[in-house]
Amino acid sequence: MNLTAEEKIELGFNPAFGDSDEQPQMADEAVEPQTEEVLGETLDKAVDLVYSINDRPPWYLCILLGFQHYVLAFGGIIAIPLILAEPLCIADNNAAKSQLISTIFFVSGLCTLLQTTLGTRLPILQGGTFSFITPTLAILALPTWQCPTHNAPVSPSIQEQNGTSPLSVENSDEIWMSRLREIQGAILISSLLQIVLGFSGLLGLVLKYIGPLAIAPTINLIGLSLFIEAGKKCGGHWGIAALTVCLILLFSQYLSKVDVPLIAYKDKKWKVFQYPLFKLFSALFGMCGGWLVCFLLTIFDVLPSKADQYGFSARTDISLDAVRNSPWFHVPYPGQWGLPTVSLSSVLGMMAGVLASTMESIGDYYACARLSGAPPPPTHAINRGIAIEGIGCILAALWGTGNGTTSYSQNIAALGITKVGSRLVLQTTGLLMIFLGIFGKFGAVFITIPDPVIGGMFLVMFGMIAAVGMSNLQYVDLNSSRNLLILGFSTFSGLVLPTWFHSNPSVVDTGIKELDQVIVVLFTTHMFIGGFFGFILDNTIPGTDKERGINSWKDKVQGEKLNSCDLSCYDIPFCGSVFRRLAFFRYFPFLPSYKTPEEAAST
Repeated sequence: MNLTAEEKIELGFNPAFGDSDEQPQMADEAVEPQTEEVLGETLDKAVDLVYSINDRPPWYLCILLGFQHYVLAFGGIIAIPLILAEPLCIADNNAAKSQLISTIFFVSGLCTLLQTTLGTRLPILQGGTFSFITPTLAILALPTWQCPTHNAPVSPSIQEQNGTSPLSVENSDEIWMSRLREIQGAILISSLLQIVLGFSGLLGLVLKYIGPLAIAPTINLIGLSLFIEAGKKCGGHWGIAALTVCLILLFSQYLSKVDVPLIAYKDKKWKVFQYPLFKLFSALFGMCGGWLVCFLLTIFDVLPSKADQYGFSARTDISLDAVRNSPWFHVPYPGQWGLPTVSLSSVLGMMAGVLASTMESIGDYYACARLSGAPPPPTHAINRGIAIEGIGCILAALWGTGNGTTSYSQNIAALGITKVGSRLVLQTTGLLMIFLGIFGKFGAVFITIPDPVIGGMFLVMFGMIAAVGMSNLQYVDLNSSRNLLILGFSTFSGLVLPTWFHSNPSVVDTGIKELDQVIVVLFTTHMFIGGFFGFILDNTIPGTDKERGINSWKDKVQGEKLNSCDLSCYDIPFCGSVFRRLAFFRYFPFLPSYKTPEEAAST
């Protein structure tokens, strides 16, 4: 999501897959303004890379560059627990939010290590995904999971579903933990779909029927459906929210081509070099700028001190108790919130997010390969990468992040700027995320970010998600009335139906409670409605492949699969020779010895 349309074409990026939703993270803007010249040099001259995929930079460079990748992903990762805080009933529970932040960073580090070591083995970072947010909000909007009002007893249905006694549910922690366990169970079961698609090789068959007209409304509606969340946060103080947006735009757009002179010691002497500081860290600078202004206004007592007054939520001293009371170290562990609960409606609703996340990641693999000096990923690497992503989502469910994991394209685009495509750097990033996830005070600090600052970042992030969804139409014939009808109907239906079902949940009454919940969750999930109608109409209404945009992106991706590259970088470590020596392994579509008929013919 950090690449412009022209840059995606140069990268051989599959526009039908979209960019990772994580993408519009706060850091998206940091890397989006890449110039075509920078990308062109990186793409056309692989030797221009300082470190390519298999190279091992010095340890201190690994730490510095790894921390840079961490900062780029920081925005999108931290946004997820902040979005889920209110529907999980922990809007005022700073300790719980701190634990969720620590957990999601910890698991993101684990999944990054898995993907870079056993998955695609590309230098690609894994983190929370916005694709899971929409179905999660739909699940938590069910009457069973709506937050109780203050001093109201906990719903008996929650006690019955989670097997808790009246004594235990009096504990406020049980209120949000029961909801989180429901999300954990939904992600746990639905992520098995990714594992099946990856390890079985069915992924290629499924993708044959998915084109830009199915992807565009799906991703677009992820962003559009979150406008209420952004509005709630910004509404605390629109001035601060506008300031945050302006700062992000200033650093990411107006100052994107301004390089900052820095000093480094190299070859036994000090050297001055130009560094694209604003381009890389614009969202972080924008957030910190808004945060600093709120801090100063709080110190000088400019902001109101009463909770019922406008602007109070912009104060930075509201959540200081979260920092004071949080432990210095907190090691997240599986089942820390209890045993996940499973319901059919939640699982089916979450599967829409799983499919969207899968399609987004595939496009990222091709872009990452080009920018890291690796050949285009073969089929076995893509299959294995998606399967490992599914395993990562299961780990996220077991640890209880409230979300899954997916690839982050803003980190991929950063490879083109830094000219460092080393796998070891991203593995270092994974270790850093694990360490900082254990450091409890670190997660608690981010709770003090005022709501209006978060709202300003959400305005940029969610807008980017919606725009990236529409960018998938770049190869589609938009002069075709067929395409305009499919796009317009699927997008508009994805807004109308969920809104109506949210307002009229009682209208669904089949007499079977579980079936009622399935219908409500699916029909209140914006991306499911848009993607479903886009997929059905695109595959049933007559139209040529050229008109649908299928030929354009297929030819572009297949054209990148040249025979001039060594594919050994995609081999599983320590086992490659075994897999190739035994003929039996060639039938497993996720192992290096496997080749599709097209790949076999080209060798």
